[in-house]
Amino acid sequence: MNEPEPIRVLLADDQELLRGSLRLLVDSTPGLVAVGEAGTGARAVELARSERPHVVLMDVRMPGMDGIEATRRICGEPSGTRVLILTTFDLDEYVYAGLRAGASGFLLKNTPPAELLAAIRVIAAGDGLLAPSVTRRLIAQFTQFGGTAMGRSRSGPSLDGLTAREREVLMLVARGLSNLEIAASLHVSTATVKTHIGHLLAKLDARDRAQLVIAAYEGGLVSTSRPHP
Repeated sequence: MNEPEPIRVLLADDQELLRGSLRLLVDSTPGLVAVGEAGTGARAVELARSERPHVVLMDVRMPGMDGIEATRRICGEPSGTRVLILTTFDLDEYVYAGLRAGASGFLLKNTPPAELLAAIRVIAAGDGLLAPSVTRRLIAQFTQFGGTAMGRSRSGPSLDGLTAREREVLMLVARGLSNLEIAASLHVSTATVKTHIGHLLAKLDARDRAQLVIAAYEGGLVSTSRPHP
């Protein structure tokens, strides 16, 4: 029986020591392989085109082209490469811009290695992922600035076609809950939650879970009067 293709990972960070540590972690993990390192956003775009990785681990602050613009260009390509942004602080003001640029997820750089490896697999499988602290920060910033400081569109996506239950699920996704947590909150099975999320992805023309979060914010479903506790 043929071995499954390993998940190809591109490492983009301006700190050579961190790139080396990430490469060692990735290459020592069965089923993953590092296919390149980039110290600038421009180089990340070049390598993404030539190496066609499944996942790019992207730093935000890099010389020249930053990680946000690099993410926008990589996600604009037809290759299907997905971007997981690693941030130093959960207060990073670029989180929302990164999601708008097409990033499929955000994690903090102090995330334990096992969680980072799991996140790579989640992103490669086509799901989106947000660290709970990052989700909370997004909600807090929308509360502080009324949803305008991070480029919220004037009209936002229409949520009119969603059922009441789909709106409930979308709100819980925007709060950073996992499928298991949503199922427990709504007293339904995880399979039912997955079905609802599938309907949300189709109705809102969203690529993954991260884009559902954007839709919830821009559609006004998440209240900006106060953050969730």
